[in-house]
Amino acid sequence: MKNLKILLYALVSMSFLYACSGAGEQAESTDADHTEYATSEEALVESAEESMMAREQKSSSKDVEATPNIPSDGDSTSTANTEEYEEIKENPFVAAQQNPVTTFSIDVDNAAYSNVRRFIQNSQMPPPNAVRIEEMVNYFSYDYPNPTSKHPFSITTEVAECPWNTNHQLVHIGLQGKKLNYKDLNPCNLVFLIDASGSMGEPNKLPLLKKSLAMLLDQLGDKDRIAIVAYAGAAGLVLPSTPAKQKSKILNALNDLESGGSTAGGEGIELAYKIAKQNLIKGGNNRVILATDGDFNVGTSGDNELIKLIEEKRKDDIYLTICGFGMGNYKDGKMEKISNAGNGNYFYIDNIKESKKVFVTEMRANLFTIAKDVKIQIEFNPQKVKGYRLLGYENRRLNNEDFEDDSKDAGELGAGHSVTAIYEIIPVGSNSAQALSNTDEFNFQGAEKNKTSFGSNELMNVRLRYKPIGSEVSVLLEQKLTDNAQKFTASSADFRFSAAVTGFGLLLRNSQYKGKASYAQIKEIAKGALGKDSEGYRAEFVRLVEQAALLK
Repeated sequence: MKNLKILLYALVSMSFLYACSGAGEQAESTDADHTEYATSEEALVESAEESMMAREQKSSSKDVEATPNIPSDGDSTSTANTEEYEEIKENPFVAAQQNPVTTFSIDVDNAAYSNVRRFIQNSQMPPPNAVRIEEMVNYFSYDYPNPTSKHPFSITTEVAECPWNTNHQLVHIGLQGKKLNYKDLNPCNLVFLIDASGSMGEPNKLPLLKKSLAMLLDQLGDKDRIAIVAYAGAAGLVLPSTPAKQKSKILNALNDLESGGSTAGGEGIELAYKIAKQNLIKGGNNRVILATDGDFNVGTSGDNELIKLIEEKRKDDIYLTICGFGMGNYKDGKMEKISNAGNGNYFYIDNIKESKKVFVTEMRANLFTIAKDVKIQIEFNPQKVKGYRLLGYENRRLNNEDFEDDSKDAGELGAGHSVTAIYEIIPVGSNSAQALSNTDEFNFQGAEKNKTSFGSNELMNVRLRYKPIGSEVSVLLEQKLTDNAQKFTASSADFRFSAAVTGFGLLLRNSQYKGKASYAQIKEIAKGALGKDSEGYRAEFVRLVEQAALLK
Protein backbone atom coordinates (compact mmCIF):
# COMPACT_ATOMS: atom_id res chain seq x y z
CA MET A 1 0.00 0.00 0.00
CA LYS A 2 2.90 2.38 0.82
CA ASN A 3 4.50 1.74 -2.60
CA LEU A 4 1.18 2.43 -4.28
CA LYS A 5 0.91 5.84 -2.59
CA ILE A 6 4.44 6.78 -3.74
CA LEU A 7 3.61 5.75 -7.30
CA LEU A 8 0.38 7.77 -7.27
CA TYR A 9 2.14 10.86 -5.89
CA ALA A 10 4.72 10.59 -8.68
CA LEU A 11 2.09 10.25 -11.40
CA VAL A 12 0.10 13.22 -10.11
CA SER A 13 3.23 15.38 -9.87
CA MET A 14 4.34 14.50 -13.42
CA SER A 15 0.89 15.29 -14.78
CA PHE A 16 0.86 18.63 -13.02
CA LEU A 17 4.33 19.61 -14.33
CA TYR A 18 3.41 18.55 -17.83
CA ALA A 19 0.26 20.67 -17.72
CA CYS A 20 2.21 23.68 -16.48
CA SER A 21 4.89 23.43 -19.19
CA GLY A 22 2.28 22.92 -21.91
CA ALA A 23 0.47 26.16 -20.99
CA GLY A 24 3.56 28.28 -21.73
CA GLU A 25 2.38 31.02 -19.45
CA GLN A 26 2.46 29.51 -15.98
CA ALA A 27 2.29 32.18 -13.29
CA GLU A 28 3.51 31.77 -9.75
CA SER A 29 1.23 29.51 -7.83
CA THR A 30 -1.07 31.09 -5.26
CA ASP A 31 -2.01 29.54 -1.94
CA ALA A 32 -5.39 28.69 -3.44
CA ASP A 33 -3.69 26.84 -6.31
CA HIS A 34 -1.70 24.73 -3.82
CA THR A 35 -4.81 23.91 -1.85
CA GLU A 36 -6.67 22.87 -4.98
CA TYR A 37 -3.76 20.68 -6.05
CA ALA A 38 -3.40 18.99 -2.68
CA THR A 39 -7.13 18.24 -2.58
CA SER A 40 -7.18 16.65 -6.01
CA GLU A 41 -4.07 14.59 -5.17
CA GLU A 42 -5.58 13.24 -1.95
CA ALA A 43 -8.82 12.42 -3.74
CA LEU A 44 -6.93 10.41 -6.34
CA VAL A 45 -5.02 8.46 -3.71
CA GLU A 46 -8.16 7.83 -1.64
CA SER A 47 -10.03 6.68 -4.71
CA ALA A 48 -7.31 4.17 -5.54
CA GLU A 49 -7.21 2.90 -1.94
CA GLU A 50 -11.00 2.49 -1.81
CA SER A 51 -10.93 0.55 -5.05
CA MET A 52 -8.29 -1.82 -3.69
CA MET A 53 -10.18 -2.29 -0.40
CA ALA A 54 -13.37 -3.06 -2.29
CA ARG A 55 -11.56 -5.75 -4.29
CA GLU A 56 -10.11 -7.24 -1.07
CA GLN A 57 -13.53 -7.27 0.62
CA LYS A 58 -15.11 -8.91 -2.40
CA SER A 59 -12.39 -11.57 -2.41
CA SER A 60 -12.81 -12.14 1.34
CA SER A 61 -16.57 -12.44 0.92
CA LYS A 62 -16.12 -15.16 -1.68
CA ASP A 63 -13.81 -17.10 0.67
CA VAL A 64 -16.41 -17.05 3.48
CA GLU A 65 -19.17 -18.22 1.18
CA ALA A 66 -17.06 -21.17 0.11
CA THR A 67 -16.69 -22.37 3.71
CA PRO A 68 -19.02 -25.26 4.65
CA ASN A 69 -21.82 -24.02 6.92
CA ILE A 70 -24.14 -25.55 9.48
CA PRO A 71 -27.62 -24.01 9.34
CA SER A 72 -29.00 -22.71 12.61
CA ASP A 73 -32.57 -23.26 13.68
CA GLY A 74 -34.49 -20.10 12.92
CA ASP A 75 -31.39 -18.07 12.07
CA SER A 76 -30.58 -17.03 8.54
CA THR A 77 -27.00 -16.12 9.42
CA SER A 78 -24.60 -18.89 8.43
CA THR A 79 -21.35 -19.45 10.30
CA ALA A 80 -18.20 -21.23 9.20
CA ASN A 81 -18.26 -24.71 10.70
CA THR A 82 -15.56 -24.99 13.35
CA GLU A 83 -17.34 -27.46 15.64
CA GLU A 84 -15.02 -29.82 17.53
CA TYR A 85 -15.61 -33.37 18.79
CA GLU A 86 -13.25 -35.74 20.53
CA GLU A 87 -12.42 -38.96 18.70
CA ILE A 88 -14.26 -42.02 19.99
CA LYS A 89 -12.54 -45.39 19.72
CA GLU A 90 -15.25 -47.97 20.22
CA ASN A 91 -14.82 -50.56 22.95
CA PRO A 92 -13.82 -53.94 21.44
CA PHE A 93 -15.13 -57.38 22.32
CA VAL A 94 -12.95 -58.75 25.14
CA ALA A 95 -12.29 -62.41 25.92
CA ALA A 96 -13.83 -63.14 29.33
CA GLN A 97 -11.49 -66.07 30.00
CA GLN A 98 -8.44 -63.78 30.02
CA ASN A 99 -10.09 -60.54 31.22
CA PRO A 100 -13.33 -61.18 33.12
CA VAL A 101 -13.34 -57.81 34.96
CA THR A 102 -14.34 -54.42 33.52
CA THR A 103 -14.75 -51.07 35.33
CA PHE A 104 -16.26 -47.71 34.42
CA SER A 105 -17.70 -44.52 35.90
CA ILE A 106 -21.39 -43.77 35.56
CA ASP A 107 -22.34 -40.97 33.16
CA VAL A 108 -25.50 -38.92 33.67
CA ASP A 109 -24.76 -36.52 30.80
CA ASN A 110 -27.14 -36.51 27.86
CA ALA A 111 -25.81 -33.69 25.68
CA ALA A 112 -25.02 -36.03 22.77
CA TYR A 113 -28.67 -36.94 22.17
CA SER A 114 -30.02 -33.38 21.85
CA ASN A 115 -26.99 -32.44 19.73
CA VAL A 116 -27.60 -35.41 17.41
CA ARG A 117 -31.25 -34.40 17.24
CA ARG A 118 -30.24 -30.88 16.21
CA PHE A 119 -28.21 -32.21 13.28
CA ILE A 120 -30.94 -34.53 12.04
CA GLN A 121 -33.69 -31.93 12.38
CA ASN A 122 -31.51 -29.60 10.31
CA SER A 123 -31.36 -32.33 7.61
CA GLN A 124 -27.77 -33.35 8.34
CA MET A 125 -26.32 -36.60 9.61
CA PRO A 126 -24.24 -35.97 12.75
CA PRO A 127 -20.47 -36.51 12.77
CA PRO A 128 -19.75 -40.02 14.14
CA ASN A 129 -17.74 -38.57 17.02
CA ALA A 130 -20.76 -36.53 18.14
CA VAL A 131 -22.58 -39.82 18.86
CA ARG A 132 -21.88 -40.96 22.43
CA ILE A 133 -24.16 -43.95 22.89
CA GLU A 134 -24.36 -43.84 26.69
CA GLU A 135 -25.54 -40.21 26.59
CA MET A 136 -28.21 -41.08 24.05
CA VAL A 137 -29.49 -43.96 26.19
CA ASN A 138 -29.41 -41.84 29.37
CA TYR A 139 -31.37 -39.01 27.78
CA PHE A 140 -34.47 -41.07 28.56
CA SER A 141 -35.84 -42.06 31.94
CA TYR A 142 -36.75 -45.68 32.72
CA ASP A 143 -39.27 -47.24 35.07
CA TYR A 144 -36.82 -48.71 37.56
CA PRO A 145 -38.03 -49.32 41.15
CA ASN A 146 -37.39 -46.60 43.71
CA PRO A 147 -34.77 -47.75 46.28
CA THR A 148 -36.11 -49.15 49.55
CA SER A 149 -32.82 -49.95 51.30
CA LYS A 150 -30.46 -47.59 53.13
CA HIS A 151 -28.62 -46.96 49.86
CA PRO A 152 -29.70 -43.98 47.71
CA PHE A 153 -30.37 -46.08 44.59
CA SER A 154 -31.62 -49.45 43.39
CA ILE A 155 -29.95 -51.79 40.87
CA THR A 156 -31.98 -53.47 38.10
CA THR A 157 -30.54 -56.08 35.72
CA GLU A 158 -32.00 -57.90 32.72
CA VAL A 159 -30.60 -60.09 29.93
CA ALA A 160 -32.15 -60.96 26.57
CA GLU A 161 -31.33 -61.73 22.94
CA CYS A 162 -29.51 -59.02 20.95
CA PRO A 163 -31.76 -57.76 18.11
CA TRP A 164 -28.94 -56.94 15.65
CA ASN A 165 -27.04 -60.20 16.27
CA THR A 166 -29.12 -63.15 17.51
CA ASN A 167 -25.94 -65.09 18.36
CA HIS A 168 -25.29 -62.47 21.05
CA GLN A 169 -27.17 -61.22 24.11
CA LEU A 170 -27.62 -57.80 25.72
CA VAL A 171 -27.18 -57.24 29.46
CA HIS A 172 -29.05 -54.20 30.79
CA ILE A 173 -27.92 -52.61 34.09
CA GLY A 174 -30.07 -49.80 35.52
CA LEU A 175 -29.57 -47.56 38.56
CA GLN A 176 -32.44 -45.55 39.99
CA GLY A 177 -31.63 -42.65 42.28
CA LYS A 178 -33.81 -41.99 45.31
CA LYS A 179 -36.44 -39.30 44.91
CA LEU A 180 -36.19 -36.55 47.52
CA ASN A 181 -38.89 -34.86 49.55
CA TYR A 182 -39.10 -31.73 47.46
CA LYS A 183 -40.78 -29.78 50.26
CA ASP A 184 -37.73 -30.20 52.48
CA LEU A 185 -34.78 -29.64 50.13
CA ASN A 186 -31.60 -27.97 51.33
CA PRO A 187 -31.20 -24.45 49.91
CA CYS A 188 -29.32 -23.71 46.69
CA ASN A 189 -26.32 -21.42 46.24
CA LEU A 190 -26.16 -21.08 42.45
CA VAL A 191 -23.76 -19.03 40.36
CA PHE A 192 -24.76 -18.53 36.73
CA LEU A 193 -21.54 -18.28 34.72
CA ILE A 194 -22.64 -16.81 31.40
CA ASP A 195 -20.65 -16.58 28.19
CA ALA A 196 -21.49 -13.13 26.84
CA SER A 197 -18.77 -13.08 24.17
CA GLY A 198 -19.31 -12.07 20.55
CA SER A 199 -19.86 -15.67 19.44
CA MET A 200 -22.97 -15.87 21.66
CA GLY A 201 -25.00 -13.23 19.80
CA GLU A 202 -27.15 -15.58 17.69
CA PRO A 203 -30.82 -16.21 18.68
CA ASN A 204 -30.15 -19.84 19.69
CA LYS A 205 -27.35 -18.81 22.05
CA LEU A 206 -27.54 -15.88 24.51
CA PRO A 207 -31.26 -15.07 23.95
CA LEU A 208 -32.21 -18.75 24.43
CA LEU A 209 -29.85 -18.96 27.40
CA LYS A 210 -31.66 -16.05 29.11
CA LYS A 211 -35.05 -17.74 28.64
CA SER A 212 -33.63 -21.00 29.98
CA LEU A 213 -32.27 -19.51 33.18
CA ALA A 214 -35.51 -17.58 33.70
CA MET A 215 -37.29 -20.96 33.66
CA LEU A 216 -34.94 -22.27 36.34
CA LEU A 217 -35.55 -19.19 38.47
CA ASP A 218 -39.26 -20.06 38.54
CA GLN A 219 -38.41 -23.41 40.17
CA LEU A 220 -36.39 -21.99 43.07
CA GLY A 221 -37.57 -21.21 46.58
CA ASP A 222 -37.21 -18.33 49.03
CA LYS A 223 -34.11 -19.85 50.68
CA ASP A 224 -32.21 -20.18 47.41
CA ARG A 225 -29.65 -17.63 46.20
CA ILE A 226 -28.45 -16.58 42.75
CA ALA A 227 -25.31 -14.79 41.55
CA ILE A 228 -24.40 -13.97 37.95
CA VAL A 229 -20.89 -13.82 36.52
CA ALA A 230 -20.37 -12.96 32.86
CA TYR A 231 -17.25 -13.13 30.76
CA ALA A 232 -16.38 -11.49 27.45
CA GLY A 233 -12.75 -10.43 27.14
CA ALA A 234 -12.67 -10.10 30.93
CA ALA A 235 -14.84 -11.69 33.60
CA GLY A 236 -17.03 -9.58 35.86
CA LEU A 237 -19.62 -9.92 38.60
CA VAL A 238 -22.95 -8.89 37.11
CA LEU A 239 -25.07 -9.71 40.16
CA PRO A 240 -23.82 -10.51 43.68
CA SER A 241 -25.45 -13.43 45.49
CA THR A 242 -29.13 -12.45 45.75
CA PRO A 243 -32.17 -14.22 47.26
CA ALA A 244 -34.11 -15.98 44.51
CA LYS A 245 -37.32 -14.33 45.70
CA GLN A 246 -35.95 -11.02 44.31
CA LYS A 247 -36.91 -12.29 40.89
CA SER A 248 -37.25 -8.94 39.09
CA LYS A 249 -33.77 -7.84 40.21
CA ILE A 250 -32.23 -11.09 38.96
CA LEU A 251 -34.13 -10.99 35.65
CA ASN A 252 -33.12 -7.37 35.03
CA ALA A 253 -29.45 -8.23 35.52
CA LEU A 254 -29.85 -11.25 33.24
CA ASN A 255 -31.66 -9.35 30.49
CA ASP A 256 -29.13 -6.50 30.51
CA LEU A 257 -26.40 -8.84 29.29
CA GLU A 258 -25.29 -8.29 25.70
CA SER A 259 -22.84 -10.30 23.62
CA GLY A 260 -19.52 -8.85 22.51
CA GLY A 261 -15.77 -9.36 22.76
CA SER A 262 -13.57 -12.43 23.02
CA THR A 263 -14.02 -15.36 25.41
CA ALA A 264 -12.02 -15.42 28.66
CA GLY A 265 -13.43 -18.74 29.86
CA GLY A 266 -10.75 -19.61 32.41
CA GLU A 267 -10.99 -16.23 34.12
CA GLY A 268 -14.78 -16.56 34.29
CA ILE A 269 -14.57 -20.02 35.87
CA GLU A 270 -12.12 -18.73 38.51
CA LEU A 271 -14.43 -15.88 39.48
CA ALA A 272 -17.59 -18.02 39.49
CA TYR A 273 -16.07 -20.57 41.88
CA LYS A 274 -14.77 -17.73 44.07
CA ILE A 275 -18.28 -16.26 44.37
CA ALA A 276 -19.77 -19.73 45.03
CA LYS A 277 -17.23 -20.36 47.81
CA GLN A 278 -17.80 -16.95 49.40
CA ASN A 279 -21.53 -17.74 49.68
CA LEU A 280 -21.17 -21.46 50.44
CA ILE A 281 -24.19 -23.01 52.18
CA LYS A 282 -23.02 -25.83 54.41
CA GLY A 283 -25.05 -28.92 53.56
CA GLY A 284 -26.70 -27.03 50.70
CA ASN A 285 -26.59 -27.38 46.93
CA ASN A 286 -23.59 -25.28 45.92
CA ARG A 287 -23.24 -25.22 42.15
CA VAL A 288 -21.81 -23.26 39.21
CA ILE A 289 -23.97 -23.35 36.07
CA LEU A 290 -21.80 -22.63 33.04
CA ALA A 291 -23.72 -21.63 29.91
CA THR A 292 -21.58 -21.33 26.77
CA ASP A 293 -20.80 -22.52 23.26
CA GLY A 294 -17.40 -23.62 24.59
CA ASP A 295 -15.39 -21.37 22.29
CA PHE A 296 -12.86 -20.19 24.90
CA ASN A 297 -10.01 -18.25 23.31
CA VAL A 298 -8.53 -15.90 25.93
CA GLY A 299 -6.45 -16.68 29.01
CA THR A 300 -6.70 -20.22 30.40
CA SER A 301 -8.37 -21.88 27.40
CA GLY A 302 -6.42 -25.08 26.63
CA ASP A 303 -8.16 -28.34 27.53
CA ASN A 304 -5.47 -29.50 29.97
CA GLU A 305 -5.32 -26.12 31.72
CA LEU A 306 -9.09 -25.96 32.14
CA ILE A 307 -9.29 -29.54 33.40
CA LYS A 308 -6.62 -28.87 36.05
CA LEU A 309 -8.47 -25.72 37.09
CA ILE A 310 -11.79 -27.56 37.45
CA GLU A 311 -10.20 -30.52 39.28
CA GLU A 312 -8.77 -28.11 41.81
CA LYS A 313 -12.10 -26.31 42.32
CA ARG A 314 -14.16 -29.47 42.87
CA LYS A 315 -12.34 -30.03 46.18
CA ASP A 316 -14.57 -27.33 47.70
CA ASP A 317 -17.70 -29.49 47.18
CA ILE A 318 -19.01 -27.07 44.59
CA TYR A 319 -20.67 -28.93 41.73
CA LEU A 320 -20.70 -27.96 38.06
CA THR A 321 -23.46 -28.01 35.47
CA ILE A 322 -22.56 -27.22 31.86
CA CYS A 323 -25.21 -26.14 29.36
CA GLY A 324 -24.08 -25.95 25.75
CA PHE A 325 -25.76 -23.62 23.26
CA GLY A 326 -25.54 -22.91 19.55
CA MET A 327 -23.87 -24.40 16.53
CA GLY A 328 -21.20 -23.75 13.93
CA ASN A 329 -18.41 -23.04 16.44
CA TYR A 330 -19.62 -25.46 19.14
CA LYS A 331 -16.80 -27.04 21.21
CA ASP A 332 -18.39 -30.25 22.44
CA GLY A 333 -15.14 -32.04 23.27
CA LYS A 334 -13.89 -29.23 25.50
CA MET A 335 -17.13 -29.02 27.48
CA GLU A 336 -17.43 -32.76 27.98
CA LYS A 337 -13.89 -32.90 29.38
CA ILE A 338 -14.59 -30.04 31.79
CA SER A 339 -17.83 -31.68 32.93
CA ASN A 340 -16.12 -35.01 33.55
CA ALA A 341 -13.47 -33.27 35.66
CA GLY A 342 -15.80 -31.11 37.72
CA ASN A 343 -18.27 -33.28 39.63
CA GLY A 344 -20.84 -32.18 37.14
CA ASN A 345 -23.29 -32.90 34.37
CA TYR A 346 -23.50 -31.71 30.80
CA PHE A 347 -26.48 -30.83 28.63
CA TYR A 348 -26.92 -29.42 25.15
CA ILE A 349 -29.87 -27.06 24.75
CA ASP A 350 -31.01 -26.71 21.15
CA ASN A 351 -34.48 -25.27 21.68
CA ILE A 352 -36.90 -23.98 24.33
CA LYS A 353 -38.45 -27.42 24.80
CA GLU A 354 -35.06 -28.81 25.83
CA SER A 355 -34.69 -25.87 28.24
CA LYS A 356 -37.90 -26.98 29.93
CA LYS A 357 -36.65 -30.57 30.19
CA VAL A 358 -33.35 -29.56 31.82
CA PHE A 359 -34.50 -26.68 34.05
CA VAL A 360 -38.10 -27.62 34.89
CA THR A 361 -39.08 -31.27 34.31
CA GLU A 362 -35.77 -32.76 35.52
CA MET A 363 -34.45 -29.82 37.52
CA ARG A 364 -34.09 -31.69 40.84
CA ALA A 365 -32.39 -34.70 39.27
CA ASN A 366 -29.98 -32.40 37.47
CA LEU A 367 -29.13 -30.09 40.37
CA PHE A 368 -29.40 -32.16 43.59
CA THR A 369 -26.66 -34.79 43.94
CA ILE A 370 -27.37 -37.81 46.18
CA ALA A 371 -24.23 -39.92 45.57
CA LYS A 372 -20.66 -39.06 44.54
CA ASP A 373 -17.97 -40.92 42.60
CA VAL A 374 -20.24 -43.78 41.52
CA LYS A 375 -18.25 -46.61 39.89
CA ILE A 376 -19.46 -49.87 38.41
CA GLN A 377 -17.34 -53.02 38.13
CA ILE A 378 -18.57 -56.11 36.30
CA GLU A 379 -17.02 -59.54 36.64
CA PHE A 380 -18.26 -62.04 34.05
CA ASN A 381 -18.42 -65.77 34.65
CA PRO A 382 -16.07 -67.27 32.00
CA GLN A 383 -18.05 -70.51 32.19
CA LYS A 384 -21.04 -68.61 30.82
CA VAL A 385 -19.58 -65.69 28.85
CA LYS A 386 -17.08 -66.08 26.02
CA GLY A 387 -16.72 -62.37 25.24
CA TYR A 388 -18.27 -59.00 26.11
CA ARG A 389 -18.35 -55.38 24.95
CA LEU A 390 -19.47 -52.26 26.83
CA LEU A 391 -21.67 -50.16 24.55
CA GLY A 392 -20.54 -46.55 24.94
CA TYR A 393 -18.77 -45.12 28.01
CA GLU A 394 -15.50 -45.09 26.04
CA ASN A 395 -14.19 -42.01 27.86
CA ARG A 396 -15.56 -43.23 31.21
CA ARG A 397 -13.61 -46.47 31.43
CA LEU A 398 -11.41 -46.89 34.49
CA ASN A 399 -8.46 -49.06 35.37
CA ASN A 400 -9.81 -51.99 37.34
CA GLU A 401 -7.67 -51.11 40.35
CA ASP A 402 -9.32 -47.64 40.39
CA PHE A 403 -12.51 -49.26 41.64
CA GLU A 404 -11.19 -49.53 45.21
CA ASP A 405 -9.22 -46.29 45.09
CA ASP A 406 -11.36 -43.58 46.71
CA SER A 407 -9.07 -40.87 45.38
CA LYS A 408 -10.16 -41.64 41.80
CA ASP A 409 -12.95 -39.40 40.52
CA ALA A 410 -16.14 -40.81 38.98
CA GLY A 411 -19.65 -39.66 38.12
CA GLU A 412 -22.34 -38.21 40.37
CA LEU A 413 -25.97 -39.36 40.64
CA GLY A 414 -28.83 -36.89 41.02
CA ALA A 415 -32.07 -37.20 42.97
CA GLY A 416 -34.53 -39.37 41.06
CA HIS A 417 -32.06 -39.81 38.22
CA SER A 418 -31.73 -43.12 36.37
CA VAL A 419 -28.51 -44.36 34.75
CA THR A 420 -28.35 -47.23 32.26
CA ALA A 421 -25.42 -49.28 30.95
CA ILE A 422 -25.60 -52.02 28.33
CA TYR A 423 -23.16 -54.84 27.55
CA GLU A 424 -23.30 -57.00 24.45
CA ILE A 425 -22.09 -60.48 25.36
CA ILE A 426 -21.20 -63.66 23.47
CA PRO A 427 -22.45 -66.70 25.41
CA VAL A 428 -20.24 -69.77 25.66
CA GLY A 429 -21.25 -72.16 22.88
CA SER A 430 -22.51 -69.38 20.58
CA ASN A 431 -21.95 -69.65 16.81
CA SER A 432 -20.74 -66.05 16.73
CA ALA A 433 -17.86 -65.31 14.37
CA GLN A 434 -16.91 -62.15 16.29
CA ALA A 435 -13.15 -61.82 16.92
CA LEU A 436 -12.10 -61.20 20.53
CA SER A 437 -9.41 -58.99 21.98
CA ASN A 438 -7.06 -60.63 24.48
CA THR A 439 -5.21 -57.42 25.30
CA ASP A 440 -5.20 -56.77 29.03
CA GLU A 441 -5.44 -52.98 28.91
CA PHE A 442 -6.69 -52.59 32.48
CA ASN A 443 -4.87 -54.66 35.06
CA PHE A 444 -6.76 -55.60 38.20
CA GLN A 445 -4.42 -55.57 41.16
CA GLY A 446 -5.57 -58.05 43.75
CA ALA A 447 -7.86 -59.84 41.30
CA GLU A 448 -7.50 -63.14 43.12
CA LYS A 449 -8.52 -61.55 46.42
CA ASN A 450 -11.71 -60.14 44.89
CA LYS A 451 -12.43 -62.99 42.53
CA THR A 452 -16.08 -64.01 42.53
CA SER A 453 -17.08 -67.56 43.24
CA PHE A 454 -19.87 -68.17 40.73
CA GLY A 455 -22.71 -70.62 41.05
CA SER A 456 -23.51 -72.92 38.16
CA ASN A 457 -26.22 -70.61 36.73
CA GLU A 458 -24.76 -67.17 37.49
CA LEU A 459 -23.82 -64.92 34.58
CA MET A 460 -21.94 -62.09 36.28
CA ASN A 461 -21.37 -60.11 39.45
CA VAL A 462 -22.19 -56.39 39.58
CA ARG A 463 -20.11 -54.41 42.08
CA LEU A 464 -20.92 -50.78 42.73
CA ARG A 465 -19.09 -48.18 44.81
CA TYR A 466 -20.30 -44.72 45.77
CA LYS A 467 -19.54 -42.01 48.32
CA PRO A 468 -22.47 -40.70 50.39
CA ILE A 469 -22.82 -36.92 50.37
CA GLY A 470 -20.47 -35.46 52.98
CA SER A 471 -18.20 -38.51 53.04
CA GLU A 472 -14.94 -39.32 51.27
CA VAL A 473 -15.14 -43.05 52.08
CA SER A 474 -16.90 -45.24 49.53
CA VAL A 475 -19.59 -47.84 50.19
CA LEU A 476 -19.69 -51.19 48.34
CA LEU A 477 -22.76 -52.95 46.93
CA GLU A 478 -22.79 -56.31 45.11
CA GLN A 479 -25.49 -58.06 43.13
CA LYS A 480 -25.25 -61.22 41.03
CA LEU A 481 -27.18 -61.77 37.82
CA THR A 482 -28.61 -65.19 37.06
CA ASP A 483 -28.33 -66.54 33.52
CA ASN A 484 -32.00 -66.25 32.62
CA ALA A 485 -31.73 -64.91 29.07
CA GLN A 486 -35.03 -64.49 27.27
CA LYS A 487 -36.20 -63.75 23.76
CA PHE A 488 -35.90 -60.09 22.88
CA THR A 489 -39.66 -59.77 22.34
CA ALA A 490 -40.28 -61.08 25.87
CA SER A 491 -38.08 -58.46 27.54
CA SER A 492 -39.38 -55.33 29.31
CA ALA A 493 -40.33 -52.16 27.45
CA ASP A 494 -37.38 -50.34 29.06
CA PHE A 495 -34.99 -53.06 27.87
CA ARG A 496 -36.32 -52.92 24.31
CA PHE A 497 -36.39 -49.11 24.12
CA SER A 498 -32.83 -48.73 25.45
CA ALA A 499 -31.74 -51.35 22.90
CA ALA A 500 -33.41 -49.32 20.13
CA VAL A 501 -31.55 -46.16 21.18
CA THR A 502 -28.28 -48.13 21.31
CA GLY A 503 -28.87 -49.61 17.86
CA PHE A 504 -29.64 -46.14 16.50
CA GLY A 505 -26.30 -44.92 17.87
CA LEU A 506 -24.50 -47.83 16.18
CA LEU A 507 -26.11 -46.90 12.85
CA LEU A 508 -25.27 -43.20 13.19
CA ARG A 509 -21.67 -44.11 13.96
CA ASN A 510 -21.65 -46.69 11.15
CA SER A 511 -20.15 -48.97 13.79
CA GLN A 512 -18.34 -52.14 12.80
CA TYR A 513 -20.48 -53.80 15.49
CA LYS A 514 -23.89 -52.77 14.13
CA GLY A 515 -24.58 -56.28 12.80
CA LYS A 516 -27.97 -56.50 11.06
CA ALA A 517 -29.36 -53.32 12.61
CA SER A 518 -31.40 -51.13 10.26
CA TYR A 519 -33.41 -47.94 10.66
CA ALA A 520 -36.62 -49.86 9.92
CA GLN A 521 -35.81 -52.38 12.67
CA ILE A 522 -34.92 -49.68 15.20
CA LYS A 523 -38.12 -47.78 14.43
CA GLU A 524 -40.31 -50.84 14.95
CA ILE A 525 -38.59 -51.76 18.23
CA ALA A 526 -39.00 -48.21 19.59
CA LYS A 527 -42.65 -47.95 18.50
CA GLY A 528 -43.41 -51.12 20.41
CA ALA A 529 -41.66 -49.91 23.59
CA LEU A 530 -43.01 -46.39 24.15
CA GLY A 531 -44.21 -47.19 27.68
CA LYS A 532 -45.79 -44.31 29.63
CA ASP A 533 -43.93 -41.53 27.74
CA SER A 534 -45.77 -38.70 29.52
CA GLU A 535 -43.49 -36.03 28.03
CA GLY A 536 -43.43 -37.51 24.52
CA TYR A 537 -39.66 -37.99 24.40
CA ARG A 538 -39.85 -41.59 23.16
CA ALA A 539 -42.37 -40.71 20.44
CA GLU A 540 -40.01 -37.93 19.32
CA PHE A 541 -37.23 -40.52 19.10
CA VAL A 542 -39.30 -42.60 16.64
CA ARG A 543 -39.72 -39.52 14.41
CA LEU A 544 -35.99 -38.85 14.63
CA VAL A 545 -35.23 -42.39 13.39
CA GLU A 546 -37.61 -41.82 10.48
CA GLN A 547 -35.83 -38.58 9.55
CA ALA A 548 -32.39 -40.20 9.79
CA ALA A 549 -33.53 -43.02 7.51
CA LEU A 550 -34.41 -40.44 4.84
CA LEU A 551 -31.03 -38.73 5.19
CA LYS A 552 -28.76 -41.79 5.11
